[in-house]
Amino acid sequence: MKLGMVRYLFLALAMACLGLYSYAYLERAVYQNYASREFDRSREFDRTLDRGAAAAVSNRKIAATSRVRLQSPSALIGRLSVPRLHLSAMVREGIDGNTLQLAIGHIPATALPGQAGNVGVAGHRDTFFRGLKDLKTQDEIQFSTWNGDFKYIVESLIVVEPDNAASLAPSAENVLTMVTCYPFFYVGAAPKRFVVRARQVSPQTLPRL
Repeated sequence: MKLGMVRYLFLALAMACLGLYSYAYLERAVYQNYASREFDRSREFDRTLDRGAAAAVSNRKIAATSRVRLQSPSALIGRLSVPRLHLSAMVREGIDGNTLQLAIGHIPATALPGQAGNVGVAGHRDTFFRGLKDLKTQDEIQFSTWNGDFKYIVESLIVVEPDNAASLAPSAENVLTMVTCYPFFYVGAAPKRFVVRARQVSPQTLPRL
């Protein structure tokens, strides 16, 4: 009787864990799909507006509208992708638990794509950044934002201690730093951090408005 009860408890626990995982996966997938469609729709609208009403709406006004979009604490930043790895995910502002559950997080106080400096993003190793385990130097990374599309080339892959924030320090160059936990298949709180550093190769830095 006791053995049967233990088996029942383990089965119930397994089913509860599976349910939680399935809910988290579904929530993430729904958000990514919705955010991706809205991002593409809004960018197409901006391009149409720019082409069809250039006399009435200046580029400066469109850029200002884009800047307003980023004022929310959890604003949508854009889409980050690594073509060779078939990795693509939407990026939101912030690195709190809810943000990283739904998207890649832009690290506050770091530069935004197109600005001079170091653009920092973070993601979970068991969701969006799992594919980084297969990343190689010279791989291309694309970052599409409200202000344009930016391309980066991977220059280094390193493993650091979790309290080592040197990789997120301001940079004189336009770079992208991607951070996730390491090892990738570690069970529990991972003891290290995997850091990717990529150099922006196009386009040039956007002018400050």
